[in-house]
Order: sequence, then C-alpha cells, then structure tokens
Amino acid sequence: MITGSENLLIILFAVTMLWVAASSRLELYARMLGFQGVLLFIVAIANISWDEKFTLVFIAVETLILKGTVIPIYLIKVIRDNEIRRETEPYLPNLFSLVAAVGLTVVGFVLAFVSQARNHPVHPCLFGAAVSVILNALFILLTRKKFITHIIAFIFLENGIFLLSLAVAGEMPFIVNLGVVLDIFMWVLLTGVFVRTMKKAIPGQHVDKLRGLRG
Repeated sequence: MITGSENLLIILFAVTMLWVAASSRLELYARMLGFQGVLLFIVAIANISWDEKFTLVFIAVETLILKGTVIPIYLIKVIRDNEIRRETEPYLPNLFSLVAAVGLTVVGFVLAFVSQARNHPVHPCLFGAAVSVILNALFILLTRKKFITHIIAFIFLENGIFLLSLAVAGEMPFIVNLGVVLDIFMWVLLTGVFVRTMKKAIPGQHVDKLRGLRG
C-alpha cells in the first residue's frame, strides 16, 4: 500500500522532468538522473517485500548506486572534460519546452486516472508519473541536439519504464531488469568514448550534423 508521503515522492519524480525541460545545463540533467535514482530506490523498496533480500540488493545496486551515484558522476565528468556544459540551439526554446512538458505530465496523469476508472489494476500515481516521464523523455529526444543529451534522455526513458513496471505488475522481472541495467551501463561507458572522439570531428556535437554523413 502506497502512503501519502510516497505519492509525494512519485509526483516529485515526475516534476524532475519539468526542471530538465526548462534548463539547458547538461550538469543539471545528470543531477536529475541521480535524484531520480534515489527516488526510484525509495519507491521500489516500499513496494517490495523485505523477505526478498536478493531483489532488494539488486534494486539498491541498480537505483541507488548506479543510477543515483555512478552514472551521474561519470556523465558530469564527461561533460566537464569535454566542455559541453549547455544544450545550445535546441529545436524549441526552454519556455516552450517547459509548457510542453507540463502538458505531457498532465496527459500522463489523466491517462492514469482513466485507466483506474476502467478498473485496470494499476496505481494511478505510479502509472501517471511513469507515463509522464516516458513522454517527456521522448520529447527531450526530439527537441535536443547534443549526443550526450540523447544518452541522458534514454536513461530518463528507462527510469520511466522501471516505474511503469511497478505500477502495472508491482515488480520488474529480474532478467528484464538485469538486461536493461547492462544496456544502460554500456551506453554510458560508450558515451564517454564517443563524445571524446566526436569532439574533434563534429563542432558543437549536434545530432543534426550527422545528416551530412548519409549516403
């Protein structure tokens, strides 16, 4: 049973995407990833039986250590080392992005309460936050240009999927979770190598620069 304080944390999880949409600072994006990791840890352990010790340890490693600490610190290091502190020239100004993010967040929670009204076995707050984060992560992918921003958006997307699994099934199957974590870890490691390489080849590191590579 999710308490009122847990509902507030879940809503805060969704609100982090509004900060991302309103900002162009890449370090803030990485810090929001870390914050989401901590929130996911709290919400996950509240929904998992304490008898499932292996699952609890795995969740702690995935959310608190990897998503909450290791990945954000590594991304911040990559950002600072390559001097790409801001997302410049996004397809939409930050104000319009914020308005769109608010709209997508509202859509997520409306869908959640519609699902509950139709007697689907989902928790409305968990489901609404998960869908809103997924929608906002896709929005970031479509409206930002830098490679590293796209990597961060993919991790936001996975965070939303993780929360969605809790909303729908109460847990994420271990083998699926393990595969997702390994994918994320490899993505982040490759990001550091990729960004350093592309820094010399493509000024600004914008994804639209890759259009000229098409045959």
